[in-house]
Amino acid sequence: MTTVEPIRNKKDIEKVEKYLLKTSKRDHLLFVMGTNCGLRISDILALNVGDVRSKAYIQIVEKKTGKFKKFPINAKLKPLIEEFVKGRRDKEPLFRSYWGNRINRINAYYLLRDACKNAGLHEKVGTHTMRKTFGYHHYQQFKDVVLLQKIFNHSSPQITLRYIGIEQDQIDYSYNNFIL
Repeated sequence: MTTVEPIRNKKDIEKVEKYLLKTSKRDHLLFVMGTNCGLRISDILALNVGDVRSKAYIQIVEKKTGKFKKFPINAKLKPLIEEFVKGRRDKEPLFRSYWGNRINRINAYYLLRDACKNAGLHEKVGTHTMRKTFGYHHYQQFKDVVLLQKIFNHSSPQITLRYIGIEQDQIDYSYNNFIL
């Protein structure tokens, strides 16, 4: 099984955002939401316009865990969402395909993979890349693995560190800096 990586470099995240902004407002919002909320792709794709329009918080029941989750919409996402939902009905899917139905995780995978490739990234990417990127940078900023564990609903801090790639970073660092 191939595991996907977070995007560790903020400049690379900006490259992907810039590429997506040029190609698709929908895909840009999907990526920014994924990297700023830490939700699983199944929960992002399940959102309807009414779940985010004029809201301060996103409230969902996670598909995987069945647990209630509530979190604020940050200052980066709020204007993107408000612009994206103008003129749309509350009951329609937030992320629609070109045919009007809800996009699925396979579509999301391909659009993310292609965006990263076109932005010059070489990481192993998938739909979990967005969630892992959120976690990686949240940890780098706050250094609070317990809080991140709660956000992700993981059972232990070790699982969270492994999931976001910190454990591997630490192993790589030790090998690269050990010389006998």
